[in-house]
Amino acid sequence: MRPSTHETDNELKDRAVLVSLVTQAIKRSGLNSEHSLQELVSLAETAGVDVLTTMTQNLETPDTKFFIGKGKVEELRAIAAELGATTAIFDQELSGAQVRNLEEALDLKIIDRTQLILDIFAQRAKTREGIIQVELAQLSYLLPRLSGHGKNLSRLGGGIGTRGPGETKLETDRRHIRDRITDLKALLHEVVRHRQLHRERRRKSGVTQVALVGYTNAGKSTLLRELTAADVYVENQLFATLDPTSRILELPSGKEIVLTDTVGFIQNLPHDLVAAFRATLEEVCEADLVLHVVDSSSPMREEQMQVVQRILGELNAADKPQLTVFNKKDLCEQRIAGGPDSIWISAFSQQDLDVLREQIQLRLAGETQRFALPAERGDLIALAYRCGEVKDQTVEDDKMLLTIELNKQDFEVHGYKLREYMET
Repeated sequence: MRPSTHETDNELKDRAVLVSLVTQAIKRSGLNSEHSLQELVSLAETAGVDVLTTMTQNLETPDTKFFIGKGKVEELRAIAAELGATTAIFDQELSGAQVRNLEEALDLKIIDRTQLILDIFAQRAKTREGIIQVELAQLSYLLPRLSGHGKNLSRLGGGIGTRGPGETKLETDRRHIRDRITDLKALLHEVVRHRQLHRERRRKSGVTQVALVGYTNAGKSTLLRELTAADVYVENQLFATLDPTSRILELPSGKEIVLTDTVGFIQNLPHDLVAAFRATLEEVCEADLVLHVVDSSSPMREEQMQVVQRILGELNAADKPQLTVFNKKDLCEQRIAGGPDSIWISAFSQQDLDVLREQIQLRLAGETQRFALPAERGDLIALAYRCGEVKDQTVEDDKMLLTIELNKQDFEVHGYKLREYMET
């Protein structure tokens, strides 16, 4: 009898025990290890893993050989055998030696948090740029750990073709990976060059850019879809969208801006991933306004907001004008009081979206200025209308007097010719 597809899928699925180590350093840092472990469960489920159970170990410092200590390894081995686990996933990053030792002691596939996140990104990457970035991050992660990941990689070859002047299979693997990393960096350099050209073109044309940033699953893609009718993938899961998407958003004044959705952030986002995705994440650096989208229903929203601010700091974008958008108010029992630079909304409320558009427009608008332009200079009058919203217009002798609520970006790019006609 032929097994059903469902049965086959279950057989192929990784069955995992999730492991977290809580050290004194983690306790002193104030990080919530329980939240991190729950997040690991969500990551594993997103990656298609069948999570069997979780376990936690408390130590002063990580064990250099087995990470969680020899006694805990024996306990993990017994639990894995009892539950029929095929994989152990650790909430912290492991060294190559620790992976090798754990594989030999447990006879399980050993995965750490970084490798799990990289695997999810590999599943999500659809564009050429995304695929290049993920592969580069994976190989950069793998290279220093090559002897620890996968027994087939750490075994030396024997027989014809494997002996020679120090040429083992492991060394061959390393050389191939280094060569591939070099090729990927060259491809990514070309991608970066094209992206920079697009940015320069947008800058010269005076396009106003707004970037959506936030913790993964905060609702950025939903917000982009509801604001712009963008055809983007929206799902209640971590890293539902990976590749950045830009769409035109019309503000209440009729002005059009570019709204860009970026990849979600997460606690302990792998360094190699941040480095590989820097070209994509730097879209935030070019933005005139950053919308920091927060899941207001999350009990860990304060910690998640701190993670986002830290990563923005790494990207040198922390000083960008920001509007904090507390999303998912429909899932909250109590109103979020976030201060003057924040707004509390539901992405599914048209009224809330209208208020958000107004807030975006308000923050992109500059100060109100009066200009006395020569009445015969139609080019300057047209330019003035392009640089903001004209609130008042009168003619006095041979002068056209305009009161304009300036748009910061437009005035900086196009308005230099108007400065000498500005009334003080």
